[in-house]
Order: sequence, then structure tokens, then C-alpha cells
Amino acid sequence: MKNLIKKAIKPFLPSYEVTCTTYQIIPGLPVTKKLSTHSFEKGASKEAKEFYGKVVSSDFTKKLAPVEVQLKVAGITIKKAHYGPIENLDKAKIQALN
Repeated sequence: MKNLIKKAIKPFLPSYEVTCTTYQIIPGLPVTKKLSTHSFEKGASKEAKEFYGKVVSSDFTKKLAPVEVQLKVAGITIKKAHYGPIENLDKAKIQALN
């Protein structure tokens, strides 16, 4: 009975996503950014929050500065962490890398 209820509710739960934006700053060249996204299935809030916590607390992430990490629920950012001088970047002039 519980499984039936969970299966009926699951399509209406929000999806979760952890997005990591890495900025590359080389003097004399335009600032570029690389976007890495890790998506979770609908209703996987526990797994998404644990993954976000691991990424934010990682020493590798802190050494990779400038980095911006976001936890999104249904496209809305609920948690955000950044390392490095992200506030000082002119985001209108940043080019995306694919």
C-alpha cells in the first residue's frame, strides 16, 4: 500500500540539481566559465543535499577557486556557496565553454 502511494506521488515531487560553475581567469584573455550539472530524480532531496554537502566541504572544490556551487529545486536556487572573488567578476563579459 505504501509503495503504491509513493509511486502515485513521485511524479508530482520536485526534481533536484547540483550545479558547479568554474571560472577560468587568465590575464589578458576574457573570463570563461564551465558549468557542471548533476541531476537527481524527483523527490531525491536527501541524496541531493548530501551530495551538495560533500561538494561544498571538499578540499578540491576550495582549491579550484573561483567556483560557485548551487543546490536547485525545480530550477530555483535554495543553497549557494562560492569560493574566490566571484563578486568581482563582470558576469556580462563571461564566455561559456562547452
